[in-house]
Amino acid sequence: MDVAIARPELLLVADAVAREKMIERDEVLEAMEQAIQKAGRAKYGHEKDIRAVIDRKSGEVKLSRWTEVVDAEPVENEATQLSLRIAQKIKPGIKTGEFIIDPLPPIDFGRIAAQTAKQVIVQRVREVERNKQYLEYKDRVGEVINGVVKRTEYGNLMVELGKAEALLRRDETIPREAFRNGDRVRAYIYDVREEPRGPQIFLSRTHPGFLAKLFAQEVPEIYDGIIEIKAVARDPGSRAKMAVISRDSSIDPVGACVGMRGSRVQAVVQELQGEKIDIIPWSPDQATFIVNALAPAEVTKVVLDDDARRVEVVVPDDQLSLAIGRRGQNVRLASQLTRYDVDILTEAEESERRQEDFRKRSGLFVEGLDVDDVIAGLLVTEGFGSIEDIINVDDEELAEIEGFDENVATELKRRAQAFLDKRESEMDDKRREMGVEDAVAEVGGFSPAMLVALGEKGVKSLEDLADLAGDELVEILGTDAVDEETANAVILAARQSAGWFGDEDVVGALAAQNGEYDDAEGEEAGAEDSEVTEGDATGEIPEGWTEDAATEDLGEAAPEGEPDGEQDDAART
Repeated sequence: MDVAIARPELLLVADAVAREKMIERDEVLEAMEQAIQKAGRAKYGHEKDIRAVIDRKSGEVKLSRWTEVVDAEPVENEATQLSLRIAQKIKPGIKTGEFIIDPLPPIDFGRIAAQTAKQVIVQRVREVERNKQYLEYKDRVGEVINGVVKRTEYGNLMVELGKAEALLRRDETIPREAFRNGDRVRAYIYDVREEPRGPQIFLSRTHPGFLAKLFAQEVPEIYDGIIEIKAVARDPGSRAKMAVISRDSSIDPVGACVGMRGSRVQAVVQELQGEKIDIIPWSPDQATFIVNALAPAEVTKVVLDDDARRVEVVVPDDQLSLAIGRRGQNVRLASQLTRYDVDILTEAEESERRQEDFRKRSGLFVEGLDVDDVIAGLLVTEGFGSIEDIINVDDEELAEIEGFDENVATELKRRAQAFLDKRESEMDDKRREMGVEDAVAEVGGFSPAMLVALGEKGVKSLEDLADLAGDELVEILGTDAVDEETANAVILAARQSAGWFGDEDVVGALAAQNGEYDDAEGEEAGAEDSEVTEGDATGEIPEGWTEDAATEDLGEAAPEGEPDGEQDDAART
């Protein structure tokens, strides 16, 4: 039997620590067991497997050495392992994987051992306490919490939250506000992370969520879910915009947030050190929402580009400064609120630009189609922006333009085709003069205009093309002519045609860029990939690509298996 010492005082100490730290009694006793084990290893050998057990009822301490039984002979670690042959002599019938437990005499704690045991217990209790804090606060991200400033470290505030500490960084405080030790502070929990020194609770007073939560505390309709805050944008300490919507048609969301004589909004403004707050109604129609977001400026026209997330806003000449705001604050907040890039023009600027665009396009038609200003003006008014547009439209649609008939439509399309053929021929002659090889055109399906653009940048051979990166090719040709995915595919085909690598390498590169295998497993996955088309592996123009790569279909017609360019350098190596 193990040698045991009854120490009921350990249980009393464990109970006291557990109550003080508000943690479980067993966790304190486990810390004590670890401390006794450490002291035992210091006495009997650090390499040995020494274990201590404290009886949860009597407080008896049992110290023992554990030795594992293994098949190997000789054993790898003589301090903690014993061969099966020798173990069966000591304890007949014992099996591999079991332990021989030898009781050890009790330890007489000296001053050093007692101090070490104390440090182990304190450290373990701190770890348990930190873990408890993390579990308590990890699900409270997004809450507003009150605390007391405990100390200041390099401008950052350490805030005491009862049993936990939180960090309020200097850049997360509102400009020009100052806190001293002992001041109460209200802040927003925006992150809780486990750090080597314990859980870190990060607070903020500049986060948009802080403003939203303050309104939820002041406005019962928001707390009850009748009014929803859809978006918030802040310039901390100066100005903020908040978009709200009501789920009850009988309740005005803006009026409810403002309150009687502004009482509700003023309570939030005071907490935010006088930050002015614009409350606007949210709308599912983006144009209406953008107009509301630019309040108090008046807007006369909105032109949206949903794909690029950009919007052009036209305002009266006398409203320009109001729409932009001081140092661009109003338009910046409106952009953050709507998540659109907002460009503001005055009516005079918009009119001038529209006229310039009209003159430019009219001149293009006059020169290219050899028509008078009237016909060119009609084409521009009907929305034609280039000569290619005339080729792509049906004869019937072109003949329906006021003042046109079938004969005029047919003649316009004939002249447009003649212009394009002439321009293509001129471009082809120019690229030949520049020395751009035919192989470059064949591998990429480039139009003569695109080949001229490549030649101007010194890309004249397959080697030159293969040496480019995908983004460089896009920069040369423009995003309207080619997208990055197609550019990467063309460069990969050029490298194959130039003999940089074989078919298997191409298959592997394609599979790797499609996420089919990791670098370490490249050969195996590349060998197994049998679905790559012949055109992909040989550098030929893949099926579905057009010869005229200047069309908008070039990027969309790229094969699904083409790479995205992230392995260009690796493939080259």
